[in-house]
Amino acid sequence: MLGADTRTGGRLLADQLRLHGAGLVFGVPGESYLPVLDALYDYRGTMPFIACRQEGGAAMMAEAYGKLTGRPGICIVTRGPGATNASSGVHVARQDSTPMILLIGQVERGFRDREAFQEVDFRQMFGPLAKWVAQIDEAARIPEYMSRAFYLAVSGRPGPVVLALPEDMLRDEVQVADPEPYRRIEAHPGPEDMRAFCALLAAAKRPLAILGGGGWSEEAVAQVQAFAAASGLPVAASFRRQDLFGNDHPCYAGDIGIGINPALASCVKDADLLAVFGARLGEMPASGYTLLDIPRPKQKLIHVHPDASELGRIYQPDLAIAAAPRAFAAALAKVPPADGSGWSAWAKDARDAYEAWQQPLANPGSLQMADIMLWLRNALPDDAIIANGAGNYTAWIHRYFRYRRLHTQLAPTSGSMGYGVPAGIAAKLLHPGRTVVAFAGDGCFLMTGQEFATAVQYRAPVVFIVVNNGMYGTIRMHQERHFPGRVYGTDLVNPDFAAYARAFGGFGAIVEKTEEFAGAFEAAQTSGLPSILELRLDAQAITPRQSLSEIRAEALSR
Repeated sequence: MLGADTRTGGRLLADQLRLHGAGLVFGVPGESYLPVLDALYDYRGTMPFIACRQEGGAAMMAEAYGKLTGRPGICIVTRGPGATNASSGVHVARQDSTPMILLIGQVERGFRDREAFQEVDFRQMFGPLAKWVAQIDEAARIPEYMSRAFYLAVSGRPGPVVLALPEDMLRDEVQVADPEPYRRIEAHPGPEDMRAFCALLAAAKRPLAILGGGGWSEEAVAQVQAFAAASGLPVAASFRRQDLFGNDHPCYAGDIGIGINPALASCVKDADLLAVFGARLGEMPASGYTLLDIPRPKQKLIHVHPDASELGRIYQPDLAIAAAPRAFAAALAKVPPADGSGWSAWAKDARDAYEAWQQPLANPGSLQMADIMLWLRNALPDDAIIANGAGNYTAWIHRYFRYRRLHTQLAPTSGSMGYGVPAGIAAKLLHPGRTVVAFAGDGCFLMTGQEFATAVQYRAPVVFIVVNNGMYGTIRMHQERHFPGRVYGTDLVNPDFAAYARAFGGFGAIVEKTEEFAGAFEAAQTSGLPSILELRLDAQAITPRQSLSEIRAEALSR
């Protein structure tokens, strides 16, 4: 019998997770961390362990949890194959600036460096993907390592931390005190920063704000929106960050990402001041690094980012402010709004271009994706959460849906296929009272579709919409552009996805015509079950603007 103050490493680790505020713990059970699982048993009412079907899905669920809460999402997996599977979710967390902690069972300490069963050097493996990778060799140091992991995951540019847990260390018995829970530490702008910001904005004639990155709160979003409204400042969202500003607001100008509105791209290029809050302006929002000159943009640039190492990394700013979004938004709320009378026409043109861009375009076939997105836009409550993975089907979501509240968009800026299914499940487990819709392409769904079983097991009635065109559509599109007519490796033979849902105990329906969608969606919601609506899309409907045949013909004409 252990003494009152004596704990195993596994118990100590579970205690630290709860101490630092972990809610849901996602993972796939493994023998390498059985002492942790045993300790989590006693927390099953307050910190449930969600047993997933593959570690990639578990890690993506943890990442989605981190996105939605701003707290580190927790994932626990076993060594070797479990860790390599989980790396996909770690990569999403890295590129999306999401706080996350991945805990990995590891071989016994005495077996290291022998290539023992499933042994991997995780420092080398995860070094480029994580903010910090370490191994806890002494159980007494678990509180120290876990505290540092939580602090680091949320500080500066949020991101993933990876800790390896030797199996025998988790069985060790130690006496050690618990620390205090971690506290978020954020950089704040100084008075001189805000004065310089106001001066640059006052001198502008064609300003544009761009919002992005992680670490936002509802209060921060409201403060930025209030300043923009009072100043008449046009605002765009970075790639897959459309929920950072109300899309119905007259100041909203659209999203800067893949398939950008050409009018918005021109707006970015023609602006005389870009005020970038939180975004890194990577390859996708910068349209392949073509919207701004490198290293010195022709537009004046204000760059606000929580990590000072990102400032000047690619673009030389006229004003660099190392500040977290929450801290900068709070400071913005205390300065007087700018006089926007000089750019009111510029702002109106930007909004008009967004409204025009949202006019539905017909696609080939009897299933019209734009009309379906407009129906969802009007039918879903403002707090509905929309998740998606990667693929050409997302072009209709990003173009036609309108996000009205923060934390209603779960989409990987890393462009990871398979993300939408696990992200949607995590969202529903976290917010069971909210509507959650998860989009996937046919190729996208089958990368993590086994997690539909997780949704059924934990009674998470997500509506999964599988857009089935029988191919890896994005790659096929690029094939036709660069090697027209030479189709190879991109065709798919798929199951009946509705039957797939029913096989797991869920609801399934096939939608082949636009007019069938509303009834099928309502039936899915009424069922109270995890549901799959299979949308059978004409293979020619590859983008909102062009068909496959048009892309091929254009390529052949060059």
